[in-house]
Amino acid sequence: MNTKLGANERANLVLREMTLDEKLKLVFGYFGGDDKWKKTTRPAPAYDQSAGFVYGVPRLGIPHLWETDAGLGVASQAGPNVRHATALPSGLNTAATWDVGTAYAGGAMIGAEARAYGFNVLLAGGVNLLREPRNGRNFEYGGEDPLLAGRIVGAQIKGIQSNHVVSTLKHFALNDQESGRTTVNVRIDEAAARMSDLLALQIAYEDGNPGAVMCSYNLVNGVHACENAHLLNEVLKADWGFPGWVMSDWGAVHSTVPAANAGLDQQSGMPFDLSDYFGAPLKEAVLNGWVPRARLDDMARRVLRSMFAHGLVDHPVAPAPDTIAARADAAVSLKDAQEGMVLLKNDARVLPLRAAVKRIAVIGGHADKGVLAGGGSSLVYPAGGNAVPGIAPTTWPGPVMYYPSAPLDAIRKRAPGATVTYADGTDRAAAAALARASDAVVVFATQWMGEGMDAPDLSLPGGQDDLVAAVAAANPKTVVVLETGGPVTMPWLRNVAGVLEAWYPGTSGGEAIASVLFGDVNPSGHLPATFPASEAQLPRPAVDGFPYVPERRFETDYLEGAAVGYKWFDLKGLKPLFPFGFGLSYTDFALSGLAADVKDGIVHASFTVTNTGKVAGKEVAQVYVAPVGARWEAPKRLAGFAKVAVAPGASARSSVTVDPRLLAVFDPTTKTWNVAAGDYRVILAASAADDKAAGTTVHLDAAAYDVNGKPLQARAAE
Repeated sequence: MNTKLGANERANLVLREMTLDEKLKLVFGYFGGDDKWKKTTRPAPAYDQSAGFVYGVPRLGIPHLWETDAGLGVASQAGPNVRHATALPSGLNTAATWDVGTAYAGGAMIGAEARAYGFNVLLAGGVNLLREPRNGRNFEYGGEDPLLAGRIVGAQIKGIQSNHVVSTLKHFALNDQESGRTTVNVRIDEAAARMSDLLALQIAYEDGNPGAVMCSYNLVNGVHACENAHLLNEVLKADWGFPGWVMSDWGAVHSTVPAANAGLDQQSGMPFDLSDYFGAPLKEAVLNGWVPRARLDDMARRVLRSMFAHGLVDHPVAPAPDTIAARADAAVSLKDAQEGMVLLKNDARVLPLRAAVKRIAVIGGHADKGVLAGGGSSLVYPAGGNAVPGIAPTTWPGPVMYYPSAPLDAIRKRAPGATVTYADGTDRAAAAALARASDAVVVFATQWMGEGMDAPDLSLPGGQDDLVAAVAAANPKTVVVLETGGPVTMPWLRNVAGVLEAWYPGTSGGEAIASVLFGDVNPSGHLPATFPASEAQLPRPAVDGFPYVPERRFETDYLEGAAVGYKWFDLKGLKPLFPFGFGLSYTDFALSGLAADVKDGIVHASFTVTNTGKVAGKEVAQVYVAPVGARWEAPKRLAGFAKVAVAPGASARSSVTVDPRLLAVFDPTTKTWNVAAGDYRVILAASAADDKAAGTTVHLDAAAYDVNGKPLQARAAE
């Protein structure tokens, strides 16, 4: 208990005093609720309807681990006693802010609420790349680019852990679809994996310093991720030097000896697995020498080390939900939503709406009641309950949840002199008639997505495309607000005046949407994912294994390798509906003055952002790099970004430094990142397809960096 000692030394001191059974307790986790299906009950100290629980060693001062899902807020399992918490907008919305400060603030809010509920381990930090836009869990994650996703999610992890709690980093690795997620075998070559999904996880790990990593359900190159020695022992622990513990996803363990020896440190959420692999079978394996005692010690030590390093021992949690600052936390969620909404179209400046407008039609999307949330383990239950109960599915991954923050109410508040009329959109003719008789029309369209399922396509479900088309035909000034789990197609795009991508906007979502529609907030979000024009543009026009047949095993080949998202579109010369990085504003910006130089092999770029319009705003300046001679997986990569606030008529200078891994190709044989000698274009742009992008050329000498992006010369000197 000597706080002057380091985490490693303290963990070793405790380990020395532990019995075999105490070590085994520390590596075995239970589900945090009673499971009627499996006829099991939770451990007595666990919090009911929580994600998980692990026994500590109280006699040695080691607390229990109380685990909650927490990607978007403190989640609750369904049941009669749900916890009410603040929900951030979707992870895609936070990624669309392109602002690590906003991401950190959201994480800090979640960590504080979790701590107040008595949780000290948060199952957060989802950074799986948006390789498959129909993936049902994309809304939890950080988009398609490794740099953006890694930095945003890393900041969230850092914010969570500022509360003396542990956050995970998940799902390790290549868990990029939900269809057949426990049986799909993902096939990808190592270099491509290291330059895409693994790079995103690596950057998030470096920025966030998570105490735990959660391995995923799927197989990777023929081996389940939670017993994949290449992923766990080699990449994560040896190459990256991860000192914390690897926990399984709930139901992702398939063995005892192979899993333990391959690097899994803790089985989670029994009875989700078929057997208590890390219960009695692990004890027998250790006693028989099949799992060395030193390996069990390492498993327990890693858990202990993170508990010391992140303050779980020195700052023990105690439930105090009355201390939750609900109003301040709602403001954090509101700002996140406002910063991440993306204005995709604004013909004739139809937005912002003017307070003087006399007749406003609000149509569809249950906008009279609330805003949509995604489904599954990340679902946060709000104070006030579900605004639109009863929509199927009502059981997991449901319930389909609408947070009680009604856009209609917030719109009426901002237009007190207007007649604001709502139509639910079920009668298209009536909706069109209302639109025809109105001065302004806002149609809300929704796409519910959830864990354990993928969308069959990118269309809006339930005939909503036809509703939007009918309303737009009646009034060409129609604005569409999208509440979606990811990219969708828009066959009506040409016929509407405005489109606002509001994602899943969180517990303050209705207020956030209205504040952007009326210009109280100038939209500044930029897309963290490419919106395809159709499924035919994707590497896989249909999702492999969809619809899923239970227990069917199948392969999905990531033949696109590291060319994910905009890189695929660039490589194939495809024109998306909206490109990665795209986003409009109520003002206009000019990017200029790009200067780039190389110092000690590192590229630095600086530039000027000028607000040429009449209102204050924020622009996301993006720096891409393209090799002139060398060959990458795609023509260019995002190498840096900066969100810059600029007053009207003013200019601001900003700069980025490029991580050398973003200029390199990974060599699995030598485990080095190799930069080819030659010229490289440094491009300043407002999106991945910005036709006004400016560029300059720098020359790089050949260079090699170690697996973590450090110069090999420096490593040798150390």
